[in-house]
Amino acid sequence: MPLKENGFFSSSVVPFRLVFIMWLTFSIELFYGFDFGYLGIKPRTLEGLIGIFTAPMIHGNYMHLISNTFPLLFLGSVLYFFYDRIAGAVFFRCYFITNILVWLLSPRPSYHIGASGLIYGLAAFLICYGFLRQEFVALIVSACILFIYGGIFVAGVLPMDPRISWESHLGGALVGAVTAFNLSQKRIR
Repeated sequence: MPLKENGFFSSSVVPFRLVFIMWLTFSIELFYGFDFGYLGIKPRTLEGLIGIFTAPMIHGNYMHLISNTFPLLFLGSVLYFFYDRIAGAVFFRCYFITNILVWLLSPRPSYHIGASGLIYGLAAFLICYGFLRQEFVALIVSACILFIYGGIFVAGVLPMDPRISWESHLGGALVGAVTAFNLSQKRIR
């Protein structure tokens, strides 16, 4: 597995751009008094389709935004640093397929917002991929991510708090794990 030549900082470009858009969106909401919650995913509705594209940019409050910012920057940077050749495909799948699953399958008719589905997808991918590939560096990455984020899977995918989209968490984790399985079967050239 070749490491990226430009270093960890250049690996954070894609996640940093998404985080920048998240903060910009939140700032517009805050300073101009807008509520972009209607741009979330509302399952099985025509109006909720836009959320497949926009939901990860929308956050309910400052703490929600902060709790999505750091994991997204960290996990996204790790993904692009260690797996730069497949990182775009992984990021795309964890972003869009997760949101499509939430739109199709969520039993609750409320709006789903935030980037946690993407975060769960990235974490699940990074955990599963190394164990499936059985390469030394990939196993170290998987073990570290499992140590740091392993506990969130237990609490996050269970419907404990009606204000938290466990459907996004579960969908993201499934998409990340399936993506890891699919891509681990292909040899990276």
